[in-house]
Amino acid sequence: METYNFTQEEKYAAAQKRVKYIKGFYVHATIYLAVNLIIIAGNSIDNADSLLMLNPYMTAVFWGIGLFAHGLSVFGKNLLFGPDWEEKEIQKILRK
Repeated sequence: METYNFTQEEKYAAAQKRVKYIKGFYVHATIYLAVNLIIIAGNSIDNADSLLMLNPYMTAVFWGIGLFAHGLSVFGKNLLFGPDWEEKEIQKILRK
């Protein structure tokens, strides 16, 4: 089993990269909210009945799927397989 000893600079660079990804997600989410509020508000000004239709929400739905995927890529890397999952599975197999 290999053990990695990361230097302080490597840890800092990894943390800096992670913060950049998180910031990118928050910018994406902010733009998503702003644009979709403008689209929905613009449609309701033109026609108040349009709020009951599906069309004004389609951009939000499909873009929301993309935003969800972006969120998973940033925050969900270890959602199913946590950092210790692989080691736990190896130990479980070795015990058998």
